[in-house]
Amino acid sequence: MHELIASLTRLLNHLFAGPLTALLTTLGVHVARASAPINDALTMELLVVAVLILFFIIVRLSLNVEKPGTAQNVAEVVHEFVSDQADAIIGHGFEPFVPYATIIVMFVLTCNLIGLLPGLDTPTAEPAIPLGIAIPTFFYYNWQGLRANGVIGYIKTFLGPIWWISWLIAPIEIISNLARVMSLTIRLYANMFASDLLTLVFFSMIPIGLPVIFLGLHFFVAIIQAYVFMLLTLIYLSLAIAHEH
Repeated sequence: MHELIASLTRLLNHLFAGPLTALLTTLGVHVARASAPINDALTMELLVVAVLILFFIIVRLSLNVEKPGTAQNVAEVVHEFVSDQADAIIGHGFEPFVPYATIIVMFVLTCNLIGLLPGLDTPTAEPAIPLGIAIPTFFYYNWQGLRANGVIGYIKTFLGPIWWISWLIAPIEIISNLARVMSLTIRLYANMFASDLLTLVFFSMIPIGLPVIFLGLHFFVAIIQAYVFMLLTLIYLSLAIAHEH
């Protein structure tokens, strides 16, 4: 499995290394290996994207009210679960945010579970992958806050309820808001990296029997971290779109 991913990574670098390196250089990003800017983690991330797109296409093409297939049943269970969470956290008007939260939980969960495959590291144990999920999440909930409250109304949410101490509250709220990118990134990265490392250590020491327990632990951590990332996304959305009273 590792050789397959490595071969695909080499192919992607052969096809896209030049344009990608030029783009990153233009953006001011230093590329350590100009001939191979794409690593195995990014390759696996792209594979997850492809698998999820294929899954949604299959669900769309096989929709059947009377005899739903396996893919449709899975999609309905995920949709219902995310909708229940969004309803509980956001409340009235939660529906427009369900698709993004669904993509988040499915993408993070699938990336996390890759670490269970023999010879493969978990993509989310690479800091760039969680950061790549946290940044669009940050822009998404802030954009929704601006849409719901307007520019002035959204700015007021950072000033606190008491106007005469807003000069103190505003910097704290702004720093807290910006720190959410780091919080989302480190929480996911650190937990999946620790889970990968723990599993690797015990496989190295005792290759048969006991490591199966740690694979089960990795599976549990993968589910919990995907859920937490989705949950925090919904919480940040609920705070951003809350109207000032």
